[in-house]
Amino acid sequence: MPVLVIAEHDNAELKASTLTTVTAAGEIDSSVAVLVAGRDCGKVAESAARVVGVSEVLLCDDARYEHQLAEDVAALVAAVAAEFPHILAPASTFGKNLIPRVGALLDVAPISDIVGIESADTFVRPVYAGNAMATVQSGDDKKLITARTTAFTAAAPEGGSATVREMQPVDGPADLSRFVGQELTRSERPELTSARVVVSGGRGLGSADNFKLLEQLADKLDAAVGASRAAVDAGYVPNDYQVGQTGKVVAPELYIAVGISGAIQHLAGMKDSKVIVAINKDEEAPIFQVADYGLVADLFDALPKLSAALEK
Repeated sequence: MPVLVIAEHDNAELKASTLTTVTAAGEIDSSVAVLVAGRDCGKVAESAARVVGVSEVLLCDDARYEHQLAEDVAALVAAVAAEFPHILAPASTFGKNLIPRVGALLDVAPISDIVGIESADTFVRPVYAGNAMATVQSGDDKKLITARTTAFTAAAPEGGSATVREMQPVDGPADLSRFVGQELTRSERPELTSARVVVSGGRGLGSADNFKLLEQLADKLDAAVGASRAAVDAGYVPNDYQVGQTGKVVAPELYIAVGISGAIQHLAGMKDSKVIVAINKDEEAPIFQVADYGLVADLFDALPKLSAALEK
């Protein structure tokens, strides 16, 4: 039986999180379908059809899905659920908002944030902020799953030739939510969750102005900029910079933690990085326990020197 993946997109492009979720779905069954719900999103469906491993794309192009409100999309997913024993979405804010609502409609308990698949009904997911792994077996006829994007490689975006099937919209619950507006952070830097290099700052930076030192380093490394929860709560940077258990989970090739003590909730969001570099003046900081390379130094002295060295 095919596996259904709910596509995350912006009506123009398919998000990288969808590609990793397709890989996870392919480990359950070789037949993978992708649902694209949006408005004027035909190009997204075409992109999904070219993803290697996708056998069919379900396209529902309608004004009510323009902003992909979870209540409306959940009703659509529930309407097609009979065809699919497994339904997956990325473990992003999109998927975490959507899948529990689908579960409520289908009376099924979702399995969140999986990092491994042992069989069609058995999955591995982190617990205790990633300090332990739980193997979960589900007896439900329908499996609703969010997959951690850093745990699976991205499917190749070109090379597939899936068919596209158009669907009719489904009426969702009236007046439960409506789109009012959005404030987006625009940046020429790479997306935080998919960047090859991430430079993150903590409360040790002391102010929003001091984050400019971090941004200068990030620009030289073509890196994304992240932050600890303490830095976000202090108002140094926007919420979408936050890395950690209550923020974004990243696993770049290089993660540079500057002025971050290494609280357990932050480590849960970055400890799967391939190489971790820590800069902190406190040699007892917990971040050094997970770091591959550590520099005990004042960040205000170390960052300018590091940036200058990269110019040579």
